[in-house]
Amino acid sequence: MSPDQPLERPEVEQAQEERPSHSVVRPDDQSVPLVFASPHSGQEYPSEFVAASRLPRLSLRRSEDAFVDRLFEAAPTCGAPLLRAHFPRVYIDPNREPYELDATMFDAPLPDFVNVTSPRVHAGLGTIAKVVANGDNIYRGKLSFAEADERIKTHYFPYHETLQQLLDATRDRFGCYLLIDCHSMPSVGGPMDADPGLRRLDIVLGDCHGTACAPAVIGLAESTLRDQGLAVRRNVPYSGGYTTRHYARPKEGLHALQIEVNRALYMNEERIVPAAGFERIQTVLTTLIQVLCRIDVRTLSPQ
Repeated sequence: MSPDQPLERPEVEQAQEERPSHSVVRPDDQSVPLVFASPHSGQEYPSEFVAASRLPRLSLRRSEDAFVDRLFEAAPTCGAPLLRAHFPRVYIDPNREPYELDATMFDAPLPDFVNVTSPRVHAGLGTIAKVVANGDNIYRGKLSFAEADERIKTHYFPYHETLQQLLDATRDRFGCYLLIDCHSMPSVGGPMDADPGLRRLDIVLGDCHGTACAPAVIGLAESTLRDQGLAVRRNVPYSGGYTTRHYARPKEGLHALQIEVNRALYMNEERIVPAAGFERIQTVLTTLIQVLCRIDVRTLSPQ
């Protein structure tokens, strides 16, 4: 599916929610062709979801990219919008295809259009996750497809509709865009990861192995972070998720870069609270935002 083809959202009668599934912090005037998104920092856990889980709330929260929206909160002051999901990743993951689901989680066969064989599904980390980061099962019992479908229609699709609108508006104004997908990662690879038990570097930049953004973009991000004393690696263990792949088409001026920040740099991973290094990493990332927002638009223009 191309970036010019927005995700088709099935018709659904929308339930009234106390708060929208996501929000956008907008600059007074978008002056740069960048859009920032934080899809995994949501902290609003529906009570019925918590009740259906066999895990305590703190264990569920360890799958969050906690506080990432705060780390990147300078984006609007630099002229770029910041999209923030409010729903938690373990409830619905917008960095997946709309329907990547594990058939073993459900009480009846799934529709034929559901992707039940992706690597994410096999790892237990589909659009609706089966397990948390350490491999523990989330649910006490089976789910119905109707419940999954409702989550996707009321959270996943609205998030992506807003993201598509932000990117379309940016492209219309500047002729190009750069999407920065903002994430954090556990300091040590977990049992479901490609690097179990290994301690990770400070930052992982993902450009889908050179296919999601111009080389100058990831090069600029890497040099800026290294100049501030951080250890940076490209594409290992994270090369970019669904969002990075789906919205990127560099030859047409549509670029995407995924940024993974080591959680040990800014938070207590056990208690899930900001740590002493939070302000420093926030300052480092603010510098990165400022540098990326000054990028020459010709670097992003269609080739």
